[in-house]
Amino acid sequence: MSTKTPSSALKTPALLTPADYLKKILTARVYDVAVETALEPARALSRRLHNTVLFKREDQQPVRSFKLRGAYNKMAQMPAEQIAKGVICASAGNHAQGVALSASRMGVRAIIVMPTTTPQLKVDAVRGFGGEVVLFGESYSDAYDHARALQKKEGLTFVHPFDDPDVIAGQGTVAMEIMRQVQTLGADKAAKSGHKTGSKTGPGIDAVFVAIGGGGLISGVANYIKAVAPGVKVIGVQMNDSNAMIQSVDAHERVTLPDVGLFSDGTAVKLVGEETFRIAHDLVDGYVTVDTDAVCAAIKDIFVDTRSIVEPAGALAVAAIKQYVATHKTKGETYAAILCGANMNFDRLRFVAERAEVGEEREALFAVTIPEERGSFKRFCELIGELPGGTRNVTEFNYRISDAAKAHVFVGLTTQSKGESTKVAKNFEKNGFKTLDLTHDELAKEHIRHMVGGISSLAQDERLLRFVFPERPGALMKFLSLMRPGWNISLFHYRNQGADYGRILVGLQVPKADDKAFEKFLQTLNYPYVEETHNPVYRMFLQK
Repeated sequence: MSTKTPSSALKTPALLTPADYLKKILTARVYDVAVETALEPARALSRRLHNTVLFKREDQQPVRSFKLRGAYNKMAQMPAEQIAKGVICASAGNHAQGVALSASRMGVRAIIVMPTTTPQLKVDAVRGFGGEVVLFGESYSDAYDHARALQKKEGLTFVHPFDDPDVIAGQGTVAMEIMRQVQTLGADKAAKSGHKTGSKTGPGIDAVFVAIGGGGLISGVANYIKAVAPGVKVIGVQMNDSNAMIQSVDAHERVTLPDVGLFSDGTAVKLVGEETFRIAHDLVDGYVTVDTDAVCAAIKDIFVDTRSIVEPAGALAVAAIKQYVATHKTKGETYAAILCGANMNFDRLRFVAERAEVGEEREALFAVTIPEERGSFKRFCELIGELPGGTRNVTEFNYRISDAAKAHVFVGLTTQSKGESTKVAKNFEKNGFKTLDLTHDELAKEHIRHMVGGISSLAQDERLLRFVFPERPGALMKFLSLMRPGWNISLFHYRNQGADYGRILVGLQVPKADDKAFEKFLQTLNYPYVEETHNPVYRMFLQK
């Protein structure tokens, strides 16, 4: 948490007082296009965290984002002659859709300037709502400057995505709904149990967690909550590579970031608004930064409870709640997470699924060195099965013969709790296998895991086969046990894809004299396979 400085000491003057904002929020016009979204208990996550977690489902808006509220409220407050000339905005996607849909409902022109990095899903959605899309620059700030230039040229009204009192007030209706809905949830629970409602902070909630890009949402939420229930904490959340608001609050003045991470494109803002900075500085109780892996894990948590997939920005609040609980060791409290958007590109899901297990530390990654000798691979696999702490599944195994004396393997294992990777690494070391814990190594997670292999001069008499193994304990040991002692594994690649079977690529050094014995081995094994020894791709990239 940052030290508070009075507003009068800041370089940014106040546009409106908290009382002004409360009045604007209470009279905001949003429901002509927006809907009141649900506040749902996240039962599975709540059980895991031993705190009640509530999801505010802004992903259920017509544009799959809260941004519709502020955009429409701003446009609805404009004089008729002004709105008739049309509007323009700059946005990474969600605000753009809100402006486009609002303009369509009001029958006016809308030009939307979007960064070239905007997911195609959002670009197509804006065009689908009738917006005229202009792609420019690599970040919101680049698009903003271009939109301002077009505004003067075209004579349009600029609809700011966050730094505007009417936009802030529209976003504040999210908090108004949360505070009303949490009372209803509390009353329902009390009616079932026969107890009265209420908590130490007021109406049944301890904190609301809000993702921050430019600051419009948290400004509206903080103004409303601090007016009606000042005991409820408002916690802001930013990515560790896009934390302009946190740096600005710490510096007591707005800070411009030289660049921003683009994984959470909905919050990738280099410079927060003047008014949103002032409000956040004065009213927000604390801040949490989260990383990519934590956000991927949160996307999975949300899916488990809702069967819905949010975009990275939409999962920031959930990632922060998990981190907050782990840091403060809380139990029995109630937290609301605003799921602020769900405009996720489908092709991102592979990356999210890959990183979610590591982000939750349900998967640990290691580089293990084993002797290049008969039986060492089998001995290592047996050691995995004997690790203390319960059964672990192998999630990934990459190996290519490269040295006559030792072998380097890339291994992924399931874990039961955070911090387990260190204990597993020590156990491997204790049993004679030199080990590097790669669980938190970005290079390993992002690239090296996909690059293990290559051409080897040691892979003589190699036969390459693709197998389908059943995903059950003992499948790999059956394979290793049926192999002849004289055969050597020269390549092994496996990655668990969440199916009931695993696809495995194996290189085996089998002397030609053993061809008949090898065929018998394959028949006895009875796993589906395809031999790829003569595949030209294998010959080009893996065979010397």
